[in-house]
Amino acid sequence: MNRLAVEVEGLVKRFGSFTAVDQVSFGVARGEIFGFLGPNGAGKSTTIRMLCGLLRPTAGRASVGGFDVATQPEQIRRNIGYMSQKFSLYEDLTVEENIDFFSGVYGVPEPRRSERKAWVLRMAGLEERRATLTRLLAGGWKQRLALGCAILHEPPVLFLDEPTSGVDPIARRNFWDLIYQLSAAGCTIFVSTHYMDEAEYCHRLALMYRGKFIALGPPADLKRALDSRALLYLETTDPLESMKALEGEETIGEVAVFGAGLHVTISDFGFRIPTASGQVADFTPAERIRARLAGRGILVRRLEAVPPSMEDVFVAMIEEEERKLP
Repeated sequence: MNRLAVEVEGLVKRFGSFTAVDQVSFGVARGEIFGFLGPNGAGKSTTIRMLCGLLRPTAGRASVGGFDVATQPEQIRRNIGYMSQKFSLYEDLTVEENIDFFSGVYGVPEPRRSERKAWVLRMAGLEERRATLTRLLAGGWKQRLALGCAILHEPPVLFLDEPTSGVDPIARRNFWDLIYQLSAAGCTIFVSTHYMDEAEYCHRLALMYRGKFIALGPPADLKRALDSRALLYLETTDPLESMKALEGEETIGEVAVFGAGLHVTISDFGFRIPTASGQVADFTPAERIRARLAGRGILVRRLEAVPPSMEDVFVAMIEEEERKLP
């Protein structure tokens, strides 16, 4: 049996003279949680729409659950689950009525509907809220209900399009616990997200930019791509002025806002600077940064080496691609 749930080879989508998806190739294993990252306009939504059988490719081939996206879109739509950030629920129906409605939409056999409804209520923790109007549910509960409705028909492949947008961090963490349970049961999950911490929960990540994949692999492997450069966390009395002060500084790469401070990428681990006496002195990156900021009257509160986050990987790879543009 084919171990790949999603297979994509040379996929292209053009709208007139504009190429939204440009020769994309990848595979997703059964039971894998596959993350999809990229800035707005990168081609993520277009790719997902093709894989869901909603948009016909211009060129290339792709299959989902063994069905061809170009010739078998109806079979694909019957065999996938889909959940968007808008949850796709009917606000004026109760929790139970929404489940009943989507059971019919997805063609759940009558003998199994009662069993599947009970499973969704239990999975989502909504057994005591089954008669509650959906519009009265908090965001986290709506999210769980939407997920349950999307998998009522037990699809082998589930597409989640920024499913945790707008919900609190605890609800997001609980939601990911459910995703892991589905993955362990053999469901393949294709998830797009703009939360970098969520990206680390995925088994593998694809980073898309200008219609192409510029990186693909497990989060830990993508982070190792930055091993050749040191990463420092910097907190100062004036972050904005600190960014300006460090711009263009020799051997300093990207300087990006990170929480209450800055992440500073260093491309070299030491500096040799001529002194007033004509001799050459060695400076560490930290010493050079402190001296530079002190000259601007900026006090350094914290400066230390840190491991790269997925946000650092994301920023570095996008900026690298932009430097290649004519």
